[in-house]
Amino acid sequence: MPILEQPSKCSWIMGGVRMKNKIVAVSIMFIALMGIAGYGIYWAFFDIQRINGQDILTELASPDSTYTVTAYLNNGGATTDYAVLCTVTNNKTSKSKNIYWNSPCQTAAVAWVNDVTVMINEVKLDVRHDVFDYRRK
Repeated sequence: MPILEQPSKCSWIMGGVRMKNKIVAVSIMFIALMGIAGYGIYWAFFDIQRINGQDILTELASPDSTYTVTAYLNNGGATTDYAVLCTVTNNKTSKSKNIYWNSPCQTAAVAWVNDVTVMINEVKLDVRHDVFDYRRK
């Protein structure tokens, strides 16, 4: 009758290391999936950069003509009220971004304070980095 060998201490240690590696790998994948899901929710429900304008209300260039702000009236249909979206376009690079989103609102009073600051419906914004979203007041 053959004698069965008992596992050595080294095999137990190696088994523990493998289990730890699996736990770490699964944890990293879980965190990555949660991050991707979180970004997807943010993009779908909170990022105003994905909103497109519908009907142009007004368009006004900055005093030095570097930027142009365009205000749009967006109709959400029968279930939501009108909203105003304002975009700023850098006339030198032709890049555009949304800087103002307000609802319920149907008008846009746009006035430039200086070359980089605009006042939209009594909200002062630096067009280089400020964004106004009524949902984040």
